[in-house]
Amino acid sequence: MHASGSIAPSERLTQFRRLEPGLETTVPESAFAADQQFHLVANSLAELLETASRELERDQAMAKASLIAASRILHAEIERCSGASGCPRGGLVAWQIVRVRAYIDSHLHCTIHIRDLSAVARRSPAHFCRKFKVAFGESPHAFVVRKRLEKACHQMMTSSASLSEIALGVGFSDQAHLCRHFRRAFGQSPGIWRRKYEVFSADHLAESQVCEL
Repeated sequence: MHASGSIAPSERLTQFRRLEPGLETTVPESAFAADQQFHLVANSLAELLETASRELERDQAMAKASLIAASRILHAEIERCSGASGCPRGGLVAWQIVRVRAYIDSHLHCTIHIRDLSAVARRSPAHFCRKFKVAFGESPHAFVVRKRLEKACHQMMTSSASLSEIALGVGFSDQAHLCRHFRRAFGQSPGIWRRKYEVFSADHLAESQVCEL
């Protein structure tokens, strides 16, 4: 028997299943309903976290289950709110986009696997790839290649490093790999593109010096 008004942690976890990602949730249609939804989610999370804290020493399995349920409820609520804020329907939600972008930006110099990106977004590889394309309008591979080319262009404009060094520094296997993707994207080799930029920069500098005289 449980005290009046008290619900056992296991029963509470069962009640919260309907709020987990992948199951239907009720999207409020009014400010009052939205307020009610917020209080429901906030109270649910608070109770689950209190259960986890209380059971941590006595029943680690229950504590872990409570934390997992709290995490799922939180992500479900974030996904619901992100969808209501204009994120592409069916794509990645805000926290996933932020984490995936950050991971890619900090790992451009090395091999980036789909399994690593999907782990960051907490989705299966196949599910992640579908969601990524909806969110970004291109595949993860195409996005990573584009970011590498952008970084290579920046380095060609701002440093004297060789094309080989730049290629390796932005994650291409070698200079030929960089050249192949660069030609496909820009219609010319990175060497020609770099020389054109250097001529443009030199002309621009000369014009600036004349104006200063």
